[in-house]
Amino acid sequence: MKVSAVVICGNEERNISGCLESVKWCDEIVVVDSMSTDRTVELARKHTDRIIQRPWTGYVAQKQFALEQAAGDWIFSLDADERCSPELREAIARELPRADGLAGFEVKRHVYYLGRWINHGGWYPDWKLRLVRRGRARWTGVDPHDRLLADGPVARISADIIHHTYRDFAHQLRIVNHFSDVITDEWIKQGRRFSLLDALFHPPAKFLECYIWKLGILDGWPGFVIAAASAFYTFARQVKLREKAASRIPQGAPREGGP
Repeated sequence: MKVSAVVICGNEERNISGCLESVKWCDEIVVVDSMSTDRTVELARKHTDRIIQRPWTGYVAQKQFALEQAAGDWIFSLDADERCSPELREAIARELPRADGLAGFEVKRHVYYLGRWINHGGWYPDWKLRLVRRGRARWTGVDPHDRLLADGPVARISADIIHHTYRDFAHQLRIVNHFSDVITDEWIKQGRRFSLLDALFHPPAKFLECYIWKLGILDGWPGFVIAAASAFYTFARQVKLREKAASRIPQGAPREGGP
């Protein structure tokens, strides 16, 4: 059973070597690079010659394209800031020979952030479908929240993908800003409208969900930071949705809330 690893990246010179090193056991490594301007491609070439440079088309579309380039019987999808743990590699080797009838496997994603492993707050165990039989899965979702769906039954492997999600809090804020832009652009295309109720009540509810109900409080200071940032993300989406909707109103037309 041949296994292909597929990775999408863009200006990931900090992460790409560690990611590709962790999947060197695979029979094939396919990298789809979105026209990086740093040393990402140079570093990736030390691990594989299957590098495709392609302009960025969005999270779902880029990952689907990468999935379609793999030739292995099974395809293992990773982001550049993720690593396959040794335990996961061993578990995959055990499970694939007895995977008759299965279309894929979910694995746990474990985040390391602000100097510690995050074990609560809805961040762990974060089950993700990442190992799929070729031709039996596709990427879907609304950018930037992509999701891999399998055409058939799925089992779970109780081992971790390691995720180095943010370098620091400033990096987290940049990602929150970027993701809130991407998703509100999609919402505008779908005709979704600003909700004052969502702006008022969703952020505090999100904080309580992450910090209290899902026990983020047990992760100490990082758990508080994650819950607060998650609440801010939900608030930022509504603010940007209102701004972008207002900017589409023809000049001279009345605007909600005054000029």
